[in-house]
Amino acid sequence: MIGGDPSWVTGGGLIAAGYLLGSISFSYLIVRVLLGIDIRTVGSGNPGATNVLRVAGKGPALLAFALDAGKGAAGVALARWLDAGVAVAALAGVAAVVGHMWPLYFGLRGGKGVATAAGTLALLVPLATAIALVLFIAVVAWKRWVSLGSVVVAAAFPLIVAGLGLAGLYGAGRWWLTAASAAIGGLVVVKHRANLVRLRAGNEPKLGRGRAALEAPEESVE
Repeated sequence: MIGGDPSWVTGGGLIAAGYLLGSISFSYLIVRVLLGIDIRTVGSGNPGATNVLRVAGKGPALLAFALDAGKGAAGVALARWLDAGVAVAALAGVAAVVGHMWPLYFGLRGGKGVATAAGTLALLVPLATAIALVLFIAVVAWKRWVSLGSVVVAAAFPLIVAGLGLAGLYGAGRWWLTAASAAIGGLVVVKHRANLVRLRAGNEPKLGRGRAALEAPEESVE
């Protein structure tokens, strides 16, 4: 037992389960099954729903997004089902995002975590996620940069959660939820650092380039 308390054993196991769930790279598996290629070698090289959209089309991309979101939600749901508490549920969600970004089963070469973060946070803090979704849609509709929408939402999300927590929405667990949101948001921003460089340089591709991105140089594609 860790620290002599069996609840820590359970909590540690649930956090580990969150990481292992997050390590399942559905984008890789979908493109491998459908096209017989490694998604990390085409387009942007990122195993995520946006690259699946460019490489394989809308249907596979929606499936990849749903499955990636689902694995984040599953880690949180499992912790809640076992009544492990807010802290463990939040940490299991963070672990799922870490697993997506650095997956155990795929040589630690993972995606940027947006879909997995969305699924995790939708279950942890649904109202904050709904607000963030509106913000994301507004940014992408305005600039047509998925990466910019992702980074803006990642940076704003902890502030949204903190504000709702101060308004009394999340009770005593608000600090864990705010910390988890900040950790996830920070990881998403870090994973988008190359996109930020391209955005600053003005050569970040916009949504809608489709399969033509397969022929584009990697440094010019998300």
